Amino acid sequence: MHGSSSLLSTFVTLFVTIGPIETAVIFAGLTTGIHHAERLSLSLRSVAIAGLMLLLFAVGGNTVLSLLHVSLPAFRVAGGMLLFLQALTLTFSSPGLSSINDRERQDAEKAGDIAVFPLAFPLIASPGALSAVVLLTGRAEGWHEGATIIAMIVLCLIITYAAMRVADTLLRLLGQTGADVVGRISGILLAGLAVQFILDGLRGEFPNAFGSA
Repeated sequence: MHGSSSLLSTFVTLFVTIGPIETAVIFAGLTTGIHHAERLSLSLRSVAIAGLMLLLFAVGGNTVLSLLHVSLPAFRVAGGMLLFLQALTLTFSSPGLSSINDRERQDAEKAGDIAVFPLAFPLIASPGALSAVVLLTGRAEGWHEGATIIAMIVLCLIITYAAMRVADTLLRLLGQTGADVVGRISGILLAGLAVQFILDGLRGEFPNAFGSA
């Protein structure tokens, strides 16, 4: 990674795949009628659990790939495709990899703790976000770049927690149309980043065909 442009790329990738705005909108719908203190507790616990999952993938994801004999270039292609699918669902405002389907929403609306499911997973620590974390740490050079990625994860989680705390206000300000616009813009940005991951993976597997990085 190189300087501020890579830092911005890392932040945008994590921000889009974690999806603080989408999470806050869904959180507002799932917690309608719940006491304010309980909502704050749910938001804090869900972000903490998701953060633990994301950090585990950041620290141990590439080790697991090695144990499975999956090369990093191969995972870049696979992860890039996964992120591209998420970009398509965001762009066309359909339920994506970081969203929940109708059956999951019905389960979440039943009595019980929703901090783990569906808030922590698959909303915050979505399949796309977990893949993105492994991809980003896999291309990090040195401990300082790895620490920067972890810092960006923490920053995005803080933003997500803040968005969940003001979810009702955010929903009133944006409305469904505003939330869709944010999603479409995020999808376009994520599509470009996903294609770059795929190209990096192909370049790693076939350096002679794609030239040097």
